[in-house]
Amino acid sequence: MTVTPQTARATWRALEPLHAMVYFAPEAQEEYVALGYDVKANRAAGYFPARAAALGAVTWPVVQATFFNFSALACQFGMAGAWDVASPEDVQQARWRGAERALRRLLGDLADSPAVAEAAELATTAAQGGTPYGRPLFAANAVLTPPEGPLLQLFHAQTLLREFRGDGHIAALVGEQVTGLEAAVLHVAMHDTWGRKGLQTTRAYSDEEWDAAVADLTARGWLTPDGEFTDEGRAHRQRVEDATDLLCLPAYARLGEDGCARLQEVGGPLAKAVLDAGGLPIR
Repeated sequence: MTVTPQTARATWRALEPLHAMVYFAPEAQEEYVALGYDVKANRAAGYFPARAAALGAVTWPVVQATFFNFSALACQFGMAGAWDVASPEDVQQARWRGAERALRRLLGDLADSPAVAEAAELATTAAQGGTPYGRPLFAANAVLTPPEGPLLQLFHAQTLLREFRGDGHIAALVGEQVTGLEAAVLHVAMHDTWGRKGLQTTRAYSDEEWDAAVADLTARGWLTPDGEFTDEGRAHRQRVEDATDLLCLPAYARLGEDGCARLQEVGGPLAKAVLDAGGLPIR
């Protein structure tokens, strides 16, 4: 083991905004509209097909299984007629076009800097350390023909690293016998960036469903009736986070401690520039 779990987590966090910004970028939404998606009538049409496109023309149950914490209703609505509007290949290209346009706006002159090229090379090396076993979203993205240019290559590599970690996180949650809804409820208890209203709304769970999950987790001893962690609940969450960090080690081990430190050094300021330019509404 050439890197610690703490290094793997820190390196992923340092660059995550370079991927996550695509879910909020108006440029990406514009590209989906140009394909024919009505993102005003169905905001989810600007998220679900684009993230699922690498998997091919999958149905909504596959999306729910791989995205994990969205309700069946959210996935059905988000994927309704998705592949009748455009092919997965066209959606994938639109996502990349939107990502590049957004990153150029957010990064300004930094978009063509040597830091982008170096970060892209390092992140790509890390992503090549990932394995496909039990990692559907990572595996699907890993076999795509990589986009051209350092800026999109950096976005693609960070997408791979994010999905590699996310697939492992789902495995850790399933190992703890946590459902997608329960995972969302427990995430709110962390009090980091998401409150109940935002997460419940975007995942399309009713008040009755959410309250029932709180009651079940309370009976399990992980939450108090008002949705706060108990000591046992915090211990559960830490187990999940520790397992997730361990499961994403193969990627960052490819770089080693020095390589991870360098990736944070050159990529961290790029991610900060994205945040400073308002690339993520939630910080």
